[in-house]
Amino acid sequence: MDLIPFGQEILDAQPFSKEVGIEIARFEMGFCELTLEIEERHKQHNGFVHGGVTSTLADLALTFAGGSVLQDVLTLEWKINFLRPGVGERLVARGQVMSHGSTQAVCRCDIFAVTDGAEKIVAAAQGTIAKRPTKMKGS
Repeated sequence: MDLIPFGQEILDAQPFSKEVGIEIARFEMGFCELTLEIEERHKQHNGFVHGGVTSTLADLALTFAGGSVLQDVLTLEWKINFLRPGVGERLVARGQVMSHGSTQAVCRCDIFAVTDGAEKIVAAAQGTIAKRPTKMKGS
């Protein structure tokens, strides 16, 4: 089942994600692939993609994957391991559900830098995605 229209609606409602330039390449039950064309504005002082940009991609891919099976969700917790500098033409983040129940999903995400069609893993993330409570304090 293609969930790209559903995902695009969510992405369009997030000004920060749109500003960064994140795009949905694939979105189906339990899986999401996001891409980002690397621009100068995404780089830190050494010329690598800033860790915050890579982290944003990971957070979104984890949350979209979890949201595909739980619907309206929030990130409960997550961690990321940076494996090598992000350099190349674009980043690709692939998030997938590892396990889920009715209220939480454990998801993982690998982020790759792509140069001339060749992928190199730059980061790995894992997180817990939770179904959003119907009524939240402060909302």
